[in-house]
Amino acid sequence: MTSRQLASTIVGCVLAGMVAFAADNPHMGTWKLNEAKSKIGASAPKNGTVVYAAAGESIKVTVDGVDGTGKPTHSEWTGKFDGKEYPVTGEATADTRAYTKVDDTTLSFSQKKDGKVTMSGKIVVSADGKSRTVTTTVTGADGKKVDSTAVYDKQ
Repeated sequence: MTSRQLASTIVGCVLAGMVAFAADNPHMGTWKLNEAKSKIGASAPKNGTVVYAAAGESIKVTVDGVDGTGKPTHSEWTGKFDGKEYPVTGEATADTRAYTKVDDTTLSFSQKKDGKVTMSGKIVVSADGKSRTVTTTVTGADGKKVDSTAVYDKQ
């Protein structure tokens, strides 16, 4: 086998592994907020659509919604579910976010602004993979905490 064939085989295996990872990860895909099943705290942000997509060896999370005052928001985060902080863009209350895989269907996360936690929570995908529940605690600039439970349907 030539070095070119070997390199091609290695690249093919890596790409196949990334596709398998994305296919086996129940968090991947597009999720839409089910407001009827959700309990969003007063002044808490409301994420209408959340998209998890493969981005090389990482995951890209794109969030569209409204902030606590009703203004439209759009944020993007790319990283791994390894508990490390990665930059988030477009989020007024955070400059980093970290996700940790708890088990196959559960993630915990936190986001920080200037080193202080502004939101933390847990994401659980249902056994059938058709919905997910996100419980969050948002800490406002005034130090007050607001709890929310958001339910999303897979699109």
